[in-house]
Amino acid sequence: MNHKMTTSLLVRLVSLSCASTLSIAVATAQDVPILQPGAPGQDVRELTAAEAQDIASASYSDDDVRFMQDMIPHHQQAVVMANMVGERTNNESIVDIAGRIRSAQADEIAFMRGWLIDRDEVAPSVDQDHAGHHAGHHGGHGMATHMTHEMMGMATPEQLAQLEASEGTDFDRLFLQLMIPHHEGAITMVEDLRDQSGSLYDPVLFEFTNDIVADQSAEITQMTALLASLSDDPRAGLAPGHMDAEIALSNLAMLTSLPKPQGFVDPSNPAGLPAALPKDDDDDKTEWSERYPFLDFANTDMAFSDDILVVGSYHGFNIYQLDGEGMPSLKSSIVCPGGQGDVSVVGDLLIMSVEQTRGRVDCGLSGITEDVSSDRFRGLRIFDISDAIRPRQVGLVQTCRGSHTHSVVSANSRRIVVYNSGTSSVREEEELAGCLVGQPGNQETALFSIDVIEIPLSDPSKARITSSPRVFADRSTGEIASLWGGGDHGEGTQDTRRTDQCHDITVFPGGKIAAGACSGNGIILDISNPLNPRRIDDVTDEGFAYWHSATFNNDGTKVLFTDEWGGGASPRCRASDPITWGADAIYDIVDGKLEFRSYFKIPAPQEEEENCVAHNGGVVPVPGRDIFVQAWYQGGMSVIDFTDSSNPVEIAYFDRGPIHEELLIVGGYWSTYWYNGKIYGTEIVRGLDVFELLPSDYLTENELAAAKLADAGGTFNPQQQFTVTWPADPVVAYAYLDQLEREEAIPSADISALRDAVAQASTMLETGTKDRDFAKSLRDLVGDVGAPSDATNEKRLASLQDTINAIGRELR
Repeated sequence: MNHKMTTSLLVRLVSLSCASTLSIAVATAQDVPILQPGAPGQDVRELTAAEAQDIASASYSDDDVRFMQDMIPHHQQAVVMANMVGERTNNESIVDIAGRIRSAQADEIAFMRGWLIDRDEVAPSVDQDHAGHHAGHHGGHGMATHMTHEMMGMATPEQLAQLEASEGTDFDRLFLQLMIPHHEGAITMVEDLRDQSGSLYDPVLFEFTNDIVADQSAEITQMTALLASLSDDPRAGLAPGHMDAEIALSNLAMLTSLPKPQGFVDPSNPAGLPAALPKDDDDDKTEWSERYPFLDFANTDMAFSDDILVVGSYHGFNIYQLDGEGMPSLKSSIVCPGGQGDVSVVGDLLIMSVEQTRGRVDCGLSGITEDVSSDRFRGLRIFDISDAIRPRQVGLVQTCRGSHTHSVVSANSRRIVVYNSGTSSVREEEELAGCLVGQPGNQETALFSIDVIEIPLSDPSKARITSSPRVFADRSTGEIASLWGGGDHGEGTQDTRRTDQCHDITVFPGGKIAAGACSGNGIILDISNPLNPRRIDDVTDEGFAYWHSATFNNDGTKVLFTDEWGGGASPRCRASDPITWGADAIYDIVDGKLEFRSYFKIPAPQEEEENCVAHNGGVVPVPGRDIFVQAWYQGGMSVIDFTDSSNPVEIAYFDRGPIHEELLIVGGYWSTYWYNGKIYGTEIVRGLDVFELLPSDYLTENELAAAKLADAGGTFNPQQQFTVTWPADPVVAYAYLDQLEREEAIPSADISALRDAVAQASTMLETGTKDRDFAKSLRDLVGDVGAPSDATNEKRLASLQDTINAIGRELR
């Protein structure tokens, strides 16, 4: 056979064979049944090609369907609330908003029902009387299992009944308070849907959800501003400005306001604005970049010692000298960048926290860009400020997570003991040995601990970490990560970080205890042995996002914790924000355990352009009372009486308008503290303010005068508190009498007799007169007063008796 012919024939045969095989295969494939197995134990179902193709090419998911089914009653409830408006208010703004809601959401309900019906899905009926009361409970998987009334922001039947029963301004306020979270709930529903795999493939549905977010976000902004305008608080709606913002204050006098020193502010951008974008020729409106400058020049915390005030900064620190009236004058400015620059003073030493990766050992301005560098510094700096005009850096303690804050635990002639709290990332082990991230089960991790640091006074350069106690460990099993693990606390609560560090640890040496605000927990430590702190109690709170600060009352029997919701950079004091989020939480300490009593949050609504949340504050040492001065960033400052732990009351305040009329610039008070009769506030952007409390219905002149006599240790450091004592002075006795009279705790005749006796004793002390008989009659007079019926006033009477008896001893 010819070879060429043979090859050609073979090719044809193979081709015919392949074609035949292909034809057979195609025919066979068409005849194979298409099966749907079903769940275990169920029969197999045979599908037609059309059914199989329809399933595979579906343009919507089960989550899309559940979203539409949940959103219909959600929208209808908004219509129900809007329908209440006409008969209950004549506020044109409320009427306009309700009209838009009624029209837009009715149209959207019709669209959603049509979308479902067109796809042969169940479309919920519209029930005008009970709209939304049963939404969000369709069961199933994915998004729908998380949709509840609370998460969708829907009003409860009780709230709807309350709205229906109100009218006028009360109706307006409640309508907005219910409708704002209702709109926010709709946005949450869209965001949850977007998170579901395979959702929003349908372009019509995708556009519809985008419109919901855009429209309801715009209405939220409008309603929030309107709700704030309904407030009669003078702090609502203050005019903006960098150094000339409108102010409101009550029962306070502003004594001075000092701008930040030269070298600690960017002269080309003192307010910290983002860059302005180029304008169009026909557009006068300024557009802003989304990139803001770093907090390179932000003021942070303060420390006081004798007549010295030190103001920390991300850029270094400034030392002020206080005159006889407590007025500050700048003494020196020390540039040493690294953030966040919290400071403490012990004798001639200043301790400063450094956390950022740009910090340098030599305080250089160039920063560090390398991942690993021997020039990087993160930890505690130690300065000698014996010459306050020319401080010198004399010690460094490198730590794995830097130092966000620190606490001076004890100090004697030999050493200083400091607790260090680092909240940032763990540095590379190549840069600092022993720094491992690890996981909760890793015993070598640099997380889940604090640092105990010793500073020898004879040579601060030898300061070192002596241990890193696992204060979050389970006391029985030793598991080092046994406290809050992060996440939310349930339906309608916010997401939180796990407890792997403390933000602040405030020590109270007189009680041998410390209180830690530790991200996801509040804790109490036994510091009987300062080198080995031991956790004795811990609590969580569904309303807290981030446990930030802890402050004891005068005698260490209460702790006021703050929640830095939003990290301090968000507007969390708007009229629509929950009153229990970003607030203070007050706990009594009972037998070494924390017992919750109440919340307090600034009652005045703030603007969208104001970052506002609870931050740093301290006690005002009025004898017989627990008073706290609280910084709220751009929410200003509140003075709070929490003597009754279950009923805190605001007794004074100060506030400024936003830094900018349309931009949220991070600013406001970092800290507000009482020191020697004045209140000092470090303003992040603007500078340093000094205030004085004024006599009012809440505070008498005697109480304020007694507070100025308080002995709180002679030094004030953040996160270090000493037991407050008062001298046996007539003005202290008057302060207790003012309180007992205000509360009507003892008979008015006894009040009058005691006032007269104290006045006579005061004259005798001034003239140096001695009279044993008068001293005895003074003691008998106060001893004959019957005990009040409540524990607080009983304690005040006992303190009054101690004070008057001590005065009597001086007169013998």
